[in-house]
Amino acid sequence: MRLFHTLVAALMLALPASPSMAQQPSAAGAGPAFAPTNKDALKYRSGLPVPRFASLRSSRAYLRSGPGKEYPVLFVFIRPGTPLEVLAEWNVWRQVRDADGTEGWMDRAMLSTDRTIQITGSVRELRARPDPTSPVVLRAEPGVVMRVTMCAEDWCRVEGEGRSGYLPRQQAFGVYPDEPIG
Repeated sequence: MRLFHTLVAALMLALPASPSMAQQPSAAGAGPAFAPTNKDALKYRSGLPVPRFASLRSSRAYLRSGPGKEYPVLFVFIRPGTPLEVLAEWNVWRQVRDADGTEGWMDRAMLSTDRTIQITGSVRELRARPDPTSPVVLRAEPGVVMRVTMCAEDWCRVEGEGRSGYLPRQQAFGVYPDEPIG
């Protein structure tokens, strides 16, 4: 019996933590931790840059611990438009991160290329023009999601519920520091 337990322990050390671990790509830019050997892993790649931002298309989307329906659900998103950062692609699955830093895998059908931001930190003031001395046109609470219509330099023009204004890009999750939009 002792020999059996030793053999089982040795086999467990030789196996990857998850079935797809040995073929799972990492985020672009960091270089792949493992080169995909499964041709199915390369199917359905978007051809879009990774990492990138996307938004939630569905009003109910499951964030899973791995790229497949057999992996447990970590979180259920229920708010369409929520910005998510796409970190990697694996067949129809996208590894994403939300504004709180939670990471997991989501089916690509749940994502949209529409650009949104989520207000972070404290209540933020949206301005009439991209200028800190410009009049305040709207105040937005943390967690508010708005559509991005344009970003240039340090400011983004955002809109939601018929109102629009300019916001310093570092006050929201959903755009990169130097990324031009629109």
